Amino acid sequence: MAAGIPMETMGVPVIILKEGTQRSYGREAVRSNIMAVRAISEILKTTYGPKGMDKMLVDSLGDITITNDGATILDKIDLQHPAAKMLVQISKGQDEEAGDGTKTSVIFAGELLKEAEKLLAQNIHPTIIVEGYKAALHESLRLLDEMAEPIDINDKETLKKIALTSLSSKAVGEAREHFAELAVEAVKAVAEQRDGKWYVDLNNIQIIKKHGGSLTDTTLVKGVVIDKEVVHPDMPKLVRNAKIAVLDAPLEIEKPEIDLEVSITSPDLVKKLLEKQEKILQEKVEKIAATGANVVITQKGIDEVAQHFLAKKGIMAVRRVKRSDIEKIAKATGAKIVTNIDDISPDDLGYAELVEERRVGEDKMIFIEGAKNPKSVTILIRAGFERLVEEADRALHDALSAVADAVMDGKIVAGGGAVEAELSKHLREYAKTVEGKKSLAIEAFIRALEALPQTLAYNAGLDTIEILMKLRSAHEKGEKWAGIDVATGEIVNMKEKGVIEPVRVKANAFKAGTEVATMILRIDDVIAARRTKEEESGKGKK
Repeated sequence: MAAGIPMETMGVPVIILKEGTQRSYGREAVRSNIMAVRAISEILKTTYGPKGMDKMLVDSLGDITITNDGATILDKIDLQHPAAKMLVQISKGQDEEAGDGTKTSVIFAGELLKEAEKLLAQNIHPTIIVEGYKAALHESLRLLDEMAEPIDINDKETLKKIALTSLSSKAVGEAREHFAELAVEAVKAVAEQRDGKWYVDLNNIQIIKKHGGSLTDTTLVKGVVIDKEVVHPDMPKLVRNAKIAVLDAPLEIEKPEIDLEVSITSPDLVKKLLEKQEKILQEKVEKIAATGANVVITQKGIDEVAQHFLAKKGIMAVRRVKRSDIEKIAKATGAKIVTNIDDISPDDLGYAELVEERRVGEDKMIFIEGAKNPKSVTILIRAGFERLVEEADRALHDALSAVADAVMDGKIVAGGGAVEAELSKHLREYAKTVEGKKSLAIEAFIRALEALPQTLAYNAGLDTIEILMKLRSAHEKGEKWAGIDVATGEIVNMKEKGVIEPVRVKANAFKAGTEVATMILRIDDVIAARRTKEEESGKGKK
């Protein structure tokens, strides 16, 4: 491509862009962007659904990730094309908003652009396609809200089915039932009612990963777990009716901020200095003990001398605990974080029924259970090896998010392609009411929707055309929740089969996919600046 746009004005060439700048515009720019998005969409297609495959991703340092989680795959791939990078942003947005359905949004975006390419070849303007897609999306969201059925937080069986549906495509094998139960229990434990609506803050569910054991050894702790151990062997390893002092202050002699020199002229002075330090630490321990505390958890360090005095008082102590864990403990136990030990009082202490050091695999961990505020729980993930622990963590994140979405929105739909087929049926009728070329864009939107159940069928080794015909036929007969049973290849009632999803996952996936597709269709000019020599040499060194 020419370096810039030379224009002849009165015989004088005018250079607009810097030398080395690349520019593509018109059909070429649109085609390039569509190809990039479709390429990424095709990568994710094979991972879609319960029969989807996994991807092995190797980074520049040789670290391996094996997953079929859409957000993780896109995050780990080092994408270069600017349009492809937009998919990463949209998958992150879907992950943050709904926690699940990232593959649906990206595959849907790819299908919308694939269909748009056919319309562009027929000389239909991108603006008309965008208008048609937006009209179809608006109608789809309205229909989706009408189709959705209510759910109650106490309907544990349905919530479990939602978790199982989310886990069906994950590599957690036989532990799915166990993980689904944990997800429902955890969400119900932290759910709070605000102004008549349920609210779930997933930050109140702490997840700790430890390899060793099996996936079924994963447990839910109604409290907080700290990946630390008791600092002194003579301290108690189990404390019942724990009164917990949570400190953001060191139990050691603090170094002065300025450099000082102490001149010592005799061994007695050394002894007196050590005795003075010992006395200061003893006084600190006495102040803590006077409040009635029998457990001390601090973000800072604990001197060996202080450890000795705490052990003599029968106080369990844990040091160098992460700030985030300190805040969780304070919230769970009702403790106030103390920054100055001189100001500590009995009112600052938190309460828990049990604080215990337990061995988990090769490590020791502190379990705080029966806390004052039960709105804080921990899931301790176990698995045979590190990579499986990581995949179990990703699977659990999606299951927790799906259950939380259902609890907060109180609305559910069936999976297995039932939603897409039902929306397609209604949109066909809607397209007849729209005049002009816009109706062609709505029909393209319908084909993109139907590509999702077709992908499910393809990944299960089924005949996609035959399945789609059967699915359409079932919905024409009024079977609203008819979908694909990927195990048998039959069209069945997915709600009765227990394949259930929160309405938020579907709605947000359709919104996100349509937004990125329409944004890319509106781009008709791509101007890429040349990399600087520093960037090019830096990239070569990596």
